[in-house]
Amino acid sequence: MLNIANLFLRRNASTFLWLGNVLSCCLILFANIASAEQIKVTPVTSMQSGQPVQQSPAQLVPSVQTGQPTQPQTEPAVHAERVVPAAPSELPIERASEIELFVSGKATNAVSTNIRQFGYDLFRQPPSTFAPVDKVPVGPDYVIGPGDEIKVTVWGKVEGQWSVVVDRDGNIALPKIGIMGVTGLTFQELKETLYKEFSKYFGAFEMNVSMGSLRSIRVYIVGNAARPGAYTVSALSTLINALFEAGGPSKVGTMRAIELKRNGKTVMVFDMYDFLLRGDKTKDMRLMPEDVIFIPSVGPFAGIAGNVKVPAIYELKGNTKLLDLIRTAGGLTSAAFSGRVQVQRIQDHRFITLFEGDMVGIGEEHEKNFALADGDIVKIYSVVDTKNTALVSGAVANPGEYGVVPGTTKVMDVISLAGGLLYYASDKAEITRVRVSQSGPDTETLTLDLKAAANGDLRHNVPLEVNDYILVHTVPEWRLYQTVTVTGEVRFPGTYAIKKGERLSSLIERSGGFTDKAYLTGAEFKREKIRRLQQERIDEMVERLDRELMSAGAAEVSTASTSDEAKIFQMESEHKERFIAGLKEVKAKGKVTIEMSPLEGLRKSPYDIELEEGDSLHIPMNPRTVQVVGSVYSQTAFIHVEGNGVKHYIKLAGGYTANADKGNVYVLKANGMALKASDVEGIESADTIVVPERLERIAWMRNTKDITQILFQIAVTAGVLIVLF
Repeated sequence: MLNIANLFLRRNASTFLWLGNVLSCCLILFANIASAEQIKVTPVTSMQSGQPVQQSPAQLVPSVQTGQPTQPQTEPAVHAERVVPAAPSELPIERASEIELFVSGKATNAVSTNIRQFGYDLFRQPPSTFAPVDKVPVGPDYVIGPGDEIKVTVWGKVEGQWSVVVDRDGNIALPKIGIMGVTGLTFQELKETLYKEFSKYFGAFEMNVSMGSLRSIRVYIVGNAARPGAYTVSALSTLINALFEAGGPSKVGTMRAIELKRNGKTVMVFDMYDFLLRGDKTKDMRLMPEDVIFIPSVGPFAGIAGNVKVPAIYELKGNTKLLDLIRTAGGLTSAAFSGRVQVQRIQDHRFITLFEGDMVGIGEEHEKNFALADGDIVKIYSVVDTKNTALVSGAVANPGEYGVVPGTTKVMDVISLAGGLLYYASDKAEITRVRVSQSGPDTETLTLDLKAAANGDLRHNVPLEVNDYILVHTVPEWRLYQTVTVTGEVRFPGTYAIKKGERLSSLIERSGGFTDKAYLTGAEFKREKIRRLQQERIDEMVERLDRELMSAGAAEVSTASTSDEAKIFQMESEHKERFIAGLKEVKAKGKVTIEMSPLEGLRKSPYDIELEEGDSLHIPMNPRTVQVVGSVYSQTAFIHVEGNGVKHYIKLAGGYTANADKGNVYVLKANGMALKASDVEGIESADTIVVPERLERIAWMRNTKDITQILFQIAVTAGVLIVLF
């Protein structure tokens, strides 16, 4: 039979060779077709041998507890991470970096804001290995618990090898030793305890204790996780391991304040940025059974785009300043232009450019290194060749400078580069063009019809020249909408959108009119424009006081005749600094004095003013009190009694102190007016009587000109009492 088989093979060898070649060609053809159709067959390799491991088409079944894929019961119960290598079609297409654009000569002054929230992609990628998570060394602080396998080897005068599993009661059983409890012991304590127990019965022996299979523990991942639930993990797992199991925080979950709770108490707050940015895992605690990982809502965000090493949207923590964000993003690239940084912010329901300038000489305490707010976007521009650029401004998506070819690039080309026209753009635009002449710069303005330009009319879609300035107009008097706020004793308080020319009486009518508890005398009207002007005035006055006090103090110190006198002047200088620092904290309120009256009367009065963006009106209840503050013995509020005057309430406050300035007592009326006490006929509910302190007792204020008037103006403007000490 064997001879017949050999003869058959020799005669048909060429046939088998031909069939083998055909089969090889078919396999190659199949591989090419699979590649063309993006079909990928990837063998999973063993981490130890590097050889392919066969996989069944359906390996995973849902877990009862978590609903997540788990190994089927027919496979070994090993804690492992599953590897599913991503096919090329699944990988994100990475855009060219700013440094790549710069080197290739394609860099422009436009900054792409196509950035993502930092760190979340780490948890969205498939695991990188198939290595079981329990195949790691057990540290001396590992806590023994039910289900752990303990291996004990003894040699010397006595020899033996035992493998025992901790039972549900936390005990193990060993020959001669008997039953002993080990739950709660650390691995180091276990080795010491076993050696001590064996020493009671044997002598002259050596012992080795190691851990076999480790137990599993159950932990809970709740809050804003990608896949919250109950998870069974290895007893060696840490917080980061568990987060990977749950897919990490969701996009609305924080990366910077993840809480580990144990027995009802928070034992750790973990900042994932420490791990992602610095590789710091020192705070990554090992989990215990029934631990809870809670992921709170995400904190404030700020984005940074352009020429930093890691452009992204970063979660802010604490008082994050501009330089802090740049450092978090890896710092500036070599192509960054330090002469242009832009910060945009949502403010007053609008997206505004908060800052645009250079970063030259910015230090930690520099005014340009300001604190960032939620939603800020920082743009770091590139160093580009600005010889052939045109500037686009106005109603386009991305105003800025735009890499033009003189005489070739047309208006609509650049508008397209700038993101196109905004929906409120006018059909009208203009180009300001400056040419060099021997008599000086020659400036001309070209008026364009953008609708005609878009239709190819070359009279309007004109070729551009270097340094052209293109302004795209908005439609006439464009404003999306303006809002004002009314609070207090009206029937429907809230924020209202107003139309052009709308007046105060209309706002009150729309808000349902006054309630029966409204105290019209105390109506408080504020205007943002007035607040800014008042704040500028306060700042000017404080700066004036600062200069006068500091210059006088410097002169006094320089003329001191003794060291004691110099110390006195130094103490006075410190008092002045604290005084000025306190004044710099005073903020204007923007109050506008109005005399509110019922609706019909208001319509006929000069106080029915036209409303502006940011205005606010508050109608209080009648407090039926009068406040007395300043240099009196009891600064407090008193019940208002009709007909009583200033002296009556000062008497109720205990009278004047020794340092009271009786001649400058004034009354802050509920509506914002300030009157000298001698000009007030009667005190009304919600009025405040202010008794200033006499400044003559403060030596370093005697020679400061107009200080009383300045302090009075600041107090009235800000609606606060200036307390010197």
